[in-house]
Amino acid sequence: MADKQYDVIVLGSGPGGYVAAIRCAQLGLKTAIVERETLGGICLNWGCIPTKAMLRSAEIKHYMDQASSYGLKVSGEIEADLDAIVKRSRGVAKQLNQGVGHLMKKNKIAVHMGEGRMTGPTSLTVKGKDGEETLEAKHVILATGARARDLPFAPADGKRVWTYRHAMTPPELPGKLLVIGSGAIGIEFASFYNDMGCDVTVVEMLDRIVPVEDADTSAFLAKSLTKQGIAIMTGAAVENLKVGDKSVTATIKDAKGDTSTTDFSHVIVAIGIQANTEEIGVEDMVEMERGFIQIDGYGRTGTNCLWAIGDCTPGPWLAHKASHEGVTCAEAIARELGNNEVTPHPIDRNAIPGCTYCHPQVASVGMTEAAAKEAGHEVRVGNFPFIGNGKAIALGEAEGFIKTVFDAGTGELLGAHMVGAEVTELIQGYTVGKVLETTEAELMQTVFPHPTLSEMMHESVLDAWGRAIHY
Repeated sequence: MADKQYDVIVLGSGPGGYVAAIRCAQLGLKTAIVERETLGGICLNWGCIPTKAMLRSAEIKHYMDQASSYGLKVSGEIEADLDAIVKRSRGVAKQLNQGVGHLMKKNKIAVHMGEGRMTGPTSLTVKGKDGEETLEAKHVILATGARARDLPFAPADGKRVWTYRHAMTPPELPGKLLVIGSGAIGIEFASFYNDMGCDVTVVEMLDRIVPVEDADTSAFLAKSLTKQGIAIMTGAAVENLKVGDKSVTATIKDAKGDTSTTDFSHVIVAIGIQANTEEIGVEDMVEMERGFIQIDGYGRTGTNCLWAIGDCTPGPWLAHKASHEGVTCAEAIARELGNNEVTPHPIDRNAIPGCTYCHPQVASVGMTEAAAKEAGHEVRVGNFPFIGNGKAIALGEAEGFIKTVFDAGTGELLGAHMVGAEVTELIQGYTVGKVLETTEAELMQTVFPHPTLSEMMHESVLDAWGRAIHY
């Protein structure tokens, strides 16, 4: 019988769990990981990665549709092969899933496949296909993730009412699609299916789409998506769904309080997530709010030797936040076990970038302008449009802007907000700046390569002090 005693056991193998396990192993800790479904968790298998593969297909189609504007001729009609798009997406997910398995072997991490349930702060049972086994460790990290929230009056059935998982393996293209919720997941699927030629409507309860973003970003994106043909209803609520064999009838109350019914072929529900914390046996061991495990900046729960990271803890619910928490947590555990060479730092939630991969892309880090003012800052704000950038014009992507928010007194970079081509790659420059506690002075003195989209980052900073050159 294999040894079932470990230094650390990680429950869940998503981008938080498997990264935490690897970092524990790097630090010389005997580590095991427990996974009930697929290595890599939701992100690699059903979330971040396969959706980006699908959105890449939509992006290529978008450019093919615009071929004539680049001086190119395309013979014949451009059609989306849904089966092939899904097959490619699933292939990408499979490749990365296999990669995680390789990393587990490389780092000598024991993998226990099955349903894990805590029996104490440092012990759990795992029910797998070969029966039940008991594991014990000095420390346990909970990384059980989250799942899509259902509408109480119309739970997802995979036929007419979809969550993100159904939307990634659709049996058919929707004729008329309703997307409920305009966060990153809702907007990405709205963008994808719109590019695929579907009639798309987005309903958002709040007064603007992508509501966590800066108000200027929300307004710009709404205008762009509307121009692309997506119908957007803000300040609206879906009050009921009547699901039939071939359609769904939605009762929607608009911002004026008027109610109407509309038929759709399919509905995607993207109204948030629910933590996977109900069936893991920790109800009496940890403090929870709305099902999410409360932790400190290192991942500690209120129970000694029991830690938590990722989507089962408070947001933002992002894969890269989970991975960073995994490293921080692993190093904190190693230090408690006597390794004084590691110096973990608590996570700074204000320096976690957020990205939405619609067309145009959205990215941000730090405070919005409104939040900065609400926090008492006197601000300086810079803006620079894509139309003023040579590379953007050459790419045929002159739609968008970059906005920076600074403290007027100290020059501290408080936040950055972008919408446009490839901004999900650009945002990391400002994220590094925030972690380094940079001010406008360092950013102004930085040389940005020409011709690149990154020059707009420089110009936006310059604009905050009235020094923009190219616009």
